Amino acid sequence: MPPRVEDWSDSDDDDAVSEVETSVLLGIPDGAMEEEGDGVDAAVSRIGGLPALLPTPEPAFESSFCANCVCPMPLLVQMWCPFEDSPYDRALYVWGCPKRGCQRQEGSVRAWRGLRYNAKYAEKLQRKQAAAAAKKAKREESQKAASATQKTTSNPFSMGAGFASSTTGFGDNIFGAEEAATKPEDSAHEEADADVEAEEPPLSDDESDSASTSSSTESLVVALTSTSISESPWKPAPWYPAQYLSTAPEYLPPSTLKKHADAKKLGESLEDDAAEGGNAWTAEKYENSMDTDPVFDRFNGRVAAEPEQCVRYDLGGTPLLFSSDKTFEKLFPLPGQDPKVTIIGKADMKAGSAQKREYDSSRVGECSKCHSKRVFECQLMPNLINVLKEKEGGQAENGLTDEERRKLVESELKGGSKEGRGMEWGAVLVFCCESDCCVESEKGSKDGWFEEVVMVQWDE
Repeated sequence: MPPRVEDWSDSDDDDAVSEVETSVLLGIPDGAMEEEGDGVDAAVSRIGGLPALLPTPEPAFESSFCANCVCPMPLLVQMWCPFEDSPYDRALYVWGCPKRGCQRQEGSVRAWRGLRYNAKYAEKLQRKQAAAAAKKAKREESQKAASATQKTTSNPFSMGAGFASSTTGFGDNIFGAEEAATKPEDSAHEEADADVEAEEPPLSDDESDSASTSSSTESLVVALTSTSISESPWKPAPWYPAQYLSTAPEYLPPSTLKKHADAKKLGESLEDDAAEGGNAWTAEKYENSMDTDPVFDRFNGRVAAEPEQCVRYDLGGTPLLFSSDKTFEKLFPLPGQDPKVTIIGKADMKAGSAQKREYDSSRVGECSKCHSKRVFECQLMPNLINVLKEKEGGQAENGLTDEERRKLVESELKGGSKEGRGMEWGAVLVFCCESDCCVESEKGSKDGWFEEVVMVQWDE
């Protein structure tokens, strides 16, 4: 496997290292959704289509309404993204209003987090955690007994082998990221897994994935058909033809990194991304030119490695910003800058000193439900608009022939209709609750449906 970003250096030879892997997962369109059962399976990530809703009963149809025109919006993407060691199935839904009059308005793009309590997995998780706790307690007792028999006295101020630093951050194990170095707690979990799995015949990876998907589909079908599909208010919702959304790791060629090495003084090179995780900028980069936007240049340079990407997923990571707008100023403030003060205009930035801007996720605000920190989870990319436009002609309109629908769509995309259509954003950033909280409803349901924070960078 190609080395991860932190393993790359300028001295690496192109022949020895072909690509550099980042922490980002890319969502790429993967053809029309044709399997009959996939449309109702929340575990199948998609572009367009109708949402496969996790919570029971179904959430209110108004969840998908634009806050400006108060009309239902078509689904842009649905992503299956459960947290590790969580008893909840989890999916993320993002809707966007295509009407021109609603563009650049707050509430024209909305994101919701859907949770469904998975009783079977919760039971297995509980057994696993109990076994791990028992193993840990037994180990601590053994260590105490051993230390009591020792006659030598250790120096409490020395750094012994028992102190190990951890570089593992939030979300490191999401979507199969590399595992951290094994610690005593990790060993306890591994042993606990062995004890729990010994009670049941182990499944192969393919069998496990198949069983998980099958279980998800069965329970979801029951949830959606507990009333009648034909009676669901979501049935007549506007939609784009559904396409599969597949995921792939992001790889950057070393040549791309080296190409931007001469721009390092501007603080916007991809080599800086490798060295600093892409979360720092220097104010001096604005002093070179008032006619170009280095934030946009950096965006294009990073995306060029995979132009087909429609989604970037990096739970707990740093968003790749589209331009140096108010969103950039908010998320990458100058040191000591008041959160309520926004620097507007490149001239103001040029006047600033060469101070390094650091990504500050606290400016997004806390979760309104549990008051935990909100973290970046994913962003929608401009290519998604192109993909949706290419497929929009397949959408059904009641009472119209195929030719009439085609002409209507073409007219709307060109702005020829009364209201006009066409999304204009450059990046849609989605921030979610770090704790993935699920507040039990008044009716006692353990499922959850929560709106999360969306920041939109509009295409100028």
